[in-house]
Amino acid sequence: MVASWPLRVGWRYLRSRRRERFVSAITLIAGLGVAIGVMALSLVLSVMTGFEHDLRQRILGLAPSVAVLSMSGAVREPARIEKVAEGVDGVIAAAPFIYGQVMLSSASGVSGAVLRGVDPERMNAVVDIASFVKEGDAAQLGRPRQVTTLLDGEERKVEVSQVLLGFELAGVLGVGVGDWINVTSPQGAAAALGFTPKVRRFAVGAIFDAGMYEYDSTVIFMGLDDARPLLGLGDAVTGVELRVEDPDEARAIGDGIEKALGYPFYTRDWMEVNRNLMVAFQLEKLVQFVVLMLIVLVAAFNIASTLIMVVMEKRKDIAILKSMGATNGAVGAIFVLQGAIVGVVGTALGLGAGLCGALLLRRYPLIDLPEDVFYVSTVPVRIEPLNFVLIGVAAVVICLLATLYPAWRASRLAPVEVIRYE
Repeated sequence: MVASWPLRVGWRYLRSRRRERFVSAITLIAGLGVAIGVMALSLVLSVMTGFEHDLRQRILGLAPSVAVLSMSGAVREPARIEKVAEGVDGVIAAAPFIYGQVMLSSASGVSGAVLRGVDPERMNAVVDIASFVKEGDAAQLGRPRQVTTLLDGEERKVEVSQVLLGFELAGVLGVGVGDWINVTSPQGAAAALGFTPKVRRFAVGAIFDAGMYEYDSTVIFMGLDDARPLLGLGDAVTGVELRVEDPDEARAIGDGIEKALGYPFYTRDWMEVNRNLMVAFQLEKLVQFVVLMLIVLVAAFNIASTLIMVVMEKRKDIAILKSMGATNGAVGAIFVLQGAIVGVVGTALGLGAGLCGALLLRRYPLIDLPEDVFYVSTVPVRIEPLNFVLIGVAAVVICLLATLYPAWRASRLAPVEVIRYE
């Protein structure tokens, strides 16, 4: 009961009185400033987290969580690597893959591309290509299809294997589902007239749209049985790609697989491959956090100025309390608690408003984004409880720090000086 009286006194000082309405109005403004800053910060971080999560899902939808490669070049025992990898905790699926550079040509365009050879039966176990297909069917990968082509001056129907193209790449080539393309490999063969590159014809079975230009404009997916002879790999593959249960643990899982396999095998996780992009996102979130926290800092200065005014108005009350035996710490606690009440209430209101705003943005498409600029049509929102906790703690700490100087000034007030002059 004795320890609670500073809280009761601080609460009384917050209540509006006729002579102190100006101070109470400033206190209200300071609390609203904290609420607005916290609301803005929580909304922005929810949107930034939503963009980051959506980007992660798109990256992991087309790229493996971990890739096992060999320093000696092609991997000739993928089955052994798959068996070792699948025995490591956290690995969900494993499949061989082929990676290479090719040239694509059609009746109306030419473009370089990155060839990714995958097992059609297991491609969606490791990556999720099917979810990004906008035209055609991803299940047609590697299956035969009849296309009409010009042979010896005559139109003929030939049966060729099907591939998957990125949306932007298909636009450059001017092809759609069912059209043919020529794939030229640099791994050619020596002939009497010199080096002859390998050229094979394929049909477009599906077109995917990942929403990321570097994938949509450069990647072509092909079945393993078609990619091997085209790149001259025989029975070998480039490596083995893995999907893990927790993408954040991909690096640790990769290190464990490296130790199990030994030299010459090594691993590359998705965070290492996309390091620049992920670091940029983290840096942007940090900058947004710091900039918007300045709004809370300005509101905290308002709290400090309000408390200084209260200390000046309550000089007589402070002198009386000290004359009755109140310690310096108890007097300082009055103003610390007064500022803490304003900070906590403002922070709680801001967090509540930010949460409601985030839920509204997630539920209703209130803000439309241009599809030719962003890879999503509406603002993505992801509510992370940890973000709200960090924002709340940071805001309350800033508000408490703002109360220290006014509380110190109040605790140092000498009752004799106040009584002498007032």
